[in-house]
Amino acid sequence: MATDFWASSHYKRWIVDRATLRQARADDLQYVDDPEYLDFFSIFFTNVITKLGKKLSFRQRVIATAIVFFRRFYIKNLYCETDPFIVIAACCYVAGKAEESPVHIKNMVAEARLFFSQQPYSIKYFPSDNSKLAEMEFYLVADLECDLTVFHPYRTLLSICKKESSNDLQTEAGEVGVGVDDGPRYWGSGEGQLELPDDAFQLAWSIINDTYRSDLCLLYPPHLLAITALYLTVILHGPTRDLIQQRSHPSDAQATQNSPRRSSRQSSTASLGAKKHSQDFVAFFAGLNVSLSLVATIAQEIISMYTFWDRYQEDPDHADSARSAFHGRASGASTSGVTTPVESASDAPKSSSVTPAFLLQILTKMRENRLLDITHSGRPVAVNKMLERTQAAG
Repeated sequence: MATDFWASSHYKRWIVDRATLRQARADDLQYVDDPEYLDFFSIFFTNVITKLGKKLSFRQRVIATAIVFFRRFYIKNLYCETDPFIVIAACCYVAGKAEESPVHIKNMVAEARLFFSQQPYSIKYFPSDNSKLAEMEFYLVADLECDLTVFHPYRTLLSICKKESSNDLQTEAGEVGVGVDDGPRYWGSGEGQLELPDDAFQLAWSIINDTYRSDLCLLYPPHLLAITALYLTVILHGPTRDLIQQRSHPSDAQATQNSPRRSSRQSSTASLGAKKHSQDFVAFFAGLNVSLSLVATIAQEIISMYTFWDRYQEDPDHADSARSAFHGRASGASTSGVTTPVESASDAPKSSSVTPAFLLQILTKMRENRLLDITHSGRPVAVNKMLERTQAAG
């Protein structure tokens, strides 16, 4: 495995700009009525990979790697020329190998075929022949240029919050520094780490999970996504935010502590402050060796993603998601100590909601129209020859 993110293929070849992403989707745009449908595809296929990964008992890191492989593949390929479902199975299969959690190809085909045959997908043409998935694996690895090392924000989050266990001490050097335990990190001084309550740390982890539903993993280095998740967490997590306000207005905090009656939430905040008097969240972020304006930009993109995601209607599964933190039904602080900075889900317009069944219809129509263009159009159409036999299997 590469020992330095900055020297890795991830940084050198797979951090792209928006112009590259627009070019990758240029041909697909010819076959959709609304460009937003392609953004909904990002959410839809990420949910599919996540659910299939859970069926296969994959760790979150393996699922995240499969999602990155899927996105990298579609930088070079079109939705309208390929079958995304066999690509998803191949991405999960290769990710399991790359992250040392391999699944036998027979089990992969059986699980994928069963999962895709269920609602809302109802995919009846997924091949039962193991050789088709093995063939797709070679095509996938070729388009990935054999770059199977993927860095994720999780390690940076663990390191900044000092949540590493004894099994996590083997560093992913590009994210925490080779052989560095208490010394300087490339993102800052390394003098102390951010101490968060467990529920705040889980919120940051969930925000990172949700970033894979957009193109952020292709646009920014993973450490910036981790820092942005922490930045949003200290804003969204009620007790942590109150602690920052108390440090900014010590007179108000003293008045609160001297009041005869305190709610359980205030008591929790006071105990958090007593546990760590020296914790200064504002100073911690100010001391990071990163562009805070870029962090703020990424934060806005994440908030926009949640607002966009609210228009996508699927069976709710918030176990590993921070979506409820951004789309609570009540304004202000919720019972979990999380506030909602964007529009409530109940207030969002329902007329523009998109469902998996609708997206599958769009995908089918795209593929059919593309095939007609290839068959009848006089203009030259670029076709990925390597995928022809896999498409025929579908």
